[in-house]
Amino acid sequence: MQTRTLGSATASLTVSSMGLGCMGMSDFYAGRDEDEAIATIHRALEAGVTLLDTADIYGVGANERLVGRAIQGRRDQVVLATKFGNERRPDGSWMGVNGHPDYVRSACDASLERLGVDHIDLYYQHRVDPTVPIEDTWGALHQLVQDGKVLHLGISEAKPETIRRAHAVHPITALQSEWSLWTRDPEQNGTLSTIRELGIGFVAYAPLGRGFLTGRFRSIEDLAEDDVRRHHPRFHAENLRRNLGIVERIRAMSEEKRCTPAQLAIAWVLAQGPDVVPIPGTKHRAYLEENLAALDLELTPADLERLDRDLPAGSATGDRYPDMSTVYH
Repeated sequence: MQTRTLGSATASLTVSSMGLGCMGMSDFYAGRDEDEAIATIHRALEAGVTLLDTADIYGVGANERLVGRAIQGRRDQVVLATKFGNERRPDGSWMGVNGHPDYVRSACDASLERLGVDHIDLYYQHRVDPTVPIEDTWGALHQLVQDGKVLHLGISEAKPETIRRAHAVHPITALQSEWSLWTRDPEQNGTLSTIRELGIGFVAYAPLGRGFLTGRFRSIEDLAEDDVRRHHPRFHAENLRRNLGIVERIRAMSEEKRCTPAQLAIAWVLAQGPDVVPIPGTKHRAYLEENLAALDLELTPADLERLDRDLPAGSATGDRYPDMSTVYH
């Protein structure tokens, strides 16, 4: 497995060129099977994937416990990433975003207990709390590093000014944000240029557009009743119909390249630079194997130019989330 380096100088962290997003193993998508999920994690580790991504809200802690069970006896193979900042009640209902220093410390301790580890390799602020100065939140995070509970810090869905202020308190190793052929916001909103100026790595979540770019979904009826994507604007009626044009362009090129649409979509993210690590999520070994094959797919400059021409930034129709007020602070 090839590796990439996130961050720079004292904040650098070497990880596999592709990580594994574990969210769907416990939450938001239908068809969950813990035995298959753990087998998928084990197969990923066998294949050389080191970066496992979870968060305290996934399954209201259930996903951290699942990942913790999966890595027992394999901790030295794993770069373990989790997140704090979004709060949910035990019944799964949302409470809001919390960046208060006391909460930072308690959230970290709770994650360590659920994961069954003595430190977290990469700890993200999942969402920025606009009611708390970022310096206060990051002061508490800096102390977690000083205490040895966390080795590296990251931030998710943050705007350039916030990134700079947090980075001034403690070096940021990675920004995690959505980036794919149907979400090219980082190229337009200044986050990509900011992190590259500061030497911060980019971890791209949803590189497959929450599965949409695979071509497996043609209608909202293809999604289970309890699938969270039913509430996402891009999957609704006219938006979905228009967005299918993106999938068709990807499918056409993937046929020429003799790969799957998923592999082409991941390869595009990988081609955006050596400081970019996609973390496609899956809970099935078969899809994991398909995703891993994208590492061997080489896109030429002409391929990349064609994709830029056919699928320019802003091609997707509809917002990424039902409520965009919680992102990009």
